[in-house]
Amino acid sequence: MKFNTQLIHGGISFDQTTGDVSVPIHMASTFKQNKIGESKYEYSRSGNPTREAVEKLIADLESGVAGFAFASGSAAISTIFTLFSSGDHIIVGNDVYGGTFRLIDSVLKRQGLTFTIIDTRDLNAVENAIQNNTKAIYFETPTNPLLRITDVQAISKIAQKHQLLSIVDNTFASPYIQKPIVLGADIVVHSASKYLGGHSDLIAGLVITKTVALGEKIGYLQNAIGAILAPQESWLLQRGIKTLALRMQRHQSNAQTIFEYLDAHSQVARVYFPGDPNNSDYALAKKQMNGFGAMISFELQAGLNPEVFVENLEIITLAESLGALESLIEVPAKMTHGAIPRNIRLANGIQDELIRLSVGVEDINDLITDLEQSFDQLKG
Repeated sequence: MKFNTQLIHGGISFDQTTGDVSVPIHMASTFKQNKIGESKYEYSRSGNPTREAVEKLIADLESGVAGFAFASGSAAISTIFTLFSSGDHIIVGNDVYGGTFRLIDSVLKRQGLTFTIIDTRDLNAVENAIQNNTKAIYFETPTNPLLRITDVQAISKIAQKHQLLSIVDNTFASPYIQKPIVLGADIVVHSASKYLGGHSDLIAGLVITKTVALGEKIGYLQNAIGAILAPQESWLLQRGIKTLALRMQRHQSNAQTIFEYLDAHSQVARVYFPGDPNNSDYALAKKQMNGFGAMISFELQAGLNPEVFVENLEIITLAESLGALESLIEVPAKMTHGAIPRNIRLANGIQDELIRLSVGVEDINDLITDLEQSFDQLKG
C-alpha cells in the first residue's frame, strides 16, 4: 500500500463492529467484561479503541511495529527517557526544542541521568562522547529552530555498534518526508500537535518503536505513567493525519517560494532552510528526506528589530507551535527557546535576532505581500 493510501486506510480505518468508515469516539472510561481476564479492553488508560486506531496508523506510517499516543509531545519524550535509570548517560543533539532542553536540564538531571550535548552532525564527536554508561543518542532532524540535518543512518550505525538506542524526533519532517526507522533508528517521537494534527486544535505526542521488545517497554510505561491521549483528541489526530499528504504538498510549495523570496531580500542577513543549495546539509537532506519541509528560520540585517517585524504581520500569526494550516511566526529566543540560558543558546547558534516561520497553506501571494509590508515598515 502506497503512503498516500496508508494515510486513509492504514491502521484501523473503520469500526470493526458497526462498519463506521470513521472510527467512533469511544468515551468510556471502563469496559464490560463477560469473564475475568478475557476482554480486549478493560480500562481506557490501559487501552481504548479510538486511541488504538491512531496508534496503529502511526506505526504503519513510520514503518514501525508499535505506536503509542500521549497527551503531549513533552509527555511522549518524558516517557522515552524513563526507559533509563539513574547513572545512565545519554548523548543529545545541541539544537533541540526548548521544552526538551528544560526537561533534561531541570528534571532529568535531578533524577540522576547525565547528558552530553553535542552537534550530532559531527560523527567523530558522537563517537568520542560515548562512555561506558551511555545508553542512547537522542536528536532532532531537521532541528528546531536552525533546521540542521543529522545523518540518521550513520548515527543509527554508531548506536548499533555500541549497543545504544537511537532516538529521533521527526516532528519537523513528519513521515511524509522522512522515516527514521527505515534509516535504522530504534525509536521515533513526534509532537503530533504539529504537522500530524495539522489544525492547531489538539495537543498530542506519539512514539513509534522498531521492535516488539521496545514496544512492550514503552507500552508498559505508557500505562504506568498514564499520560495517554484522550479519545476525543485521538479521533481529531487520526482525522488530521488523513490529509497529511495534501497539506504537506502545499506547505512545501509555499515554503520553497518564501525561501527564495527571503534569500534574495536586502533586509535579510541569513536564511536557514534544508532546501538551500548553499546549505552544508543540503546533500544529506536530499538523500534522506523526500522534500525539504516547510520550516524556515532567518535573521534580519543588523539594526533591524525582529520583534517589530513579527508584530507588524497581518496574515502570518505571531504564535508558538508549527505545522498548522495557518502560517505561524515567532522569535525563538523570547518564545519557544526561552528556557535555554542565553549563553548556551548563542553557543548553539540561536541568535537573539533569529525568527522562525512555519509556512502554512494560505495563498502564496498573500503571504509574500504580508512579509513585504512588514519589511517596508522596518525601513521607516
